[in-house]
Amino acid sequence: MIKRYTRPEMGHIWSDENKFRTWLRVEIAATETLAAAGLVPGKAAEVIRRKADFDIERIAQLEAEVKHDVVAFTTAVAEKVGPESRWLHYGLTSNDIVDTAQALQVQAASALIREGLERLRTVLDRRAHEFQHTPMIGRTHGIHAEPITFGLKLANWYSEVGRDLERFQRAAEEMRVGKLSGAVGSAAHLDPELEEKICESLGLAVAPVSSQVIQRDRHAYYVATLAVIACTLDNIATEMRHLQRTEVREAEEFFSEKQKGSSAMPHKRNPVNWEQISGLARVVRANAQAAFENVALWHERDISHSSVERVILPDSTILVDYMLHKAAGLLETELVYPERMKANLESTGGLVFSGQLLLALAEAGMPREDAYRLVQRHAMRAWNEALNFRELVLEDKEITSRIPCSKLERAFDLSRQLRNVDQIFARVFGKPSRPERRKPDRTIDSLRTPRGRMF
Repeated sequence: MIKRYTRPEMGHIWSDENKFRTWLRVEIAATETLAAAGLVPGKAAEVIRRKADFDIERIAQLEAEVKHDVVAFTTAVAEKVGPESRWLHYGLTSNDIVDTAQALQVQAASALIREGLERLRTVLDRRAHEFQHTPMIGRTHGIHAEPITFGLKLANWYSEVGRDLERFQRAAEEMRVGKLSGAVGSAAHLDPELEEKICESLGLAVAPVSSQVIQRDRHAYYVATLAVIACTLDNIATEMRHLQRTEVREAEEFFSEKQKGSSAMPHKRNPVNWEQISGLARVVRANAQAAFENVALWHERDISHSSVERVILPDSTILVDYMLHKAAGLLETELVYPERMKANLESTGGLVFSGQLLLALAEAGMPREDAYRLVQRHAMRAWNEALNFRELVLEDKEITSRIPCSKLERAFDLSRQLRNVDQIFARVFGKPSRPERRKPDRTIDSLRTPRGRMF
């Protein structure tokens, strides 16, 4: 992955230096376990532990000759160790080292991603409660539907990220396995008990059965879970981009003093960071497809998966780590405009309360289909002629004769539609709702706008 999207700690995990250090860690753990079992001389294990090292340039030089990275690695280490190196890599095959070390790298990467998910949830929790009672229009198909609060939108994302975290923990745990069962997984050279002890010393579980490699369904599930996390971030990013559109402008990505939005148009303030998240999510989703293709291998193993994983495991974890960090920072500093939300909510002259009016007419005894046609007629006239829906309703004797004025006002009561926000918050966050910061207007008298200026 290019440096632009790589945070230092995650980048280090997938560096060549750390990869070879992790390989060496597995080699030394195997040697020491075998020494304790009496299969490797104790002195040789001590020498290997003390002298084992490598030079990356030497590994690259050897690999250019032998065309095998693990052989190049063990040869480079053997040159450092000396005669006792004959006990290095004893009873092992290349993928005993590669797959087990990869599990350790994924474990380290997963810890950073888990931290990112937890940080994002914390930010969503705080900002959801900040805007718990900030009314705005809900949209379906991009069209005004019924009122919600901005806090509800954030609470929905909080809940989604919680599911992402649960899924990711399961996927990461499935990847926390090593194998040292030999060339075809038959434990021909090391007994299963030794494999278990080596993995235990590394903090890994052991794959109960394997071929030459750990089966790649684990990896497919892991990368697919990263792709789902990327989808969540894209979901948030897409919504925040829509809310920043000039015609909407209910929220806006923070724009610094010296920032420039366009080389040609000085007025531009674009949601470029949210757009970046949407774009990078496409890469992670595409990587999931490659992970699926890696599951089917020839017989006890071919090498078709190896080249793919050199790309998709580092890139996917690096990108998700970056996107989580970016999204949390953006939400932390996002500019929110409650007055604009209120203005947009009020812009259609009460059309968004058509559903409550429909119910009020049904409660008053009008057949539902008749009530629907009556309400829709006024709604479509208000929409097509830019009139005030509420005023049209109040002028209709067929409606006012059935519904007392007090009940008609209740049909246009914003607080009625938002009355269960606190209960939903308690259900989502599992704790009593915090004190209200804002309360919605009880009625929509303010929705009365001059004719022809509803939008």
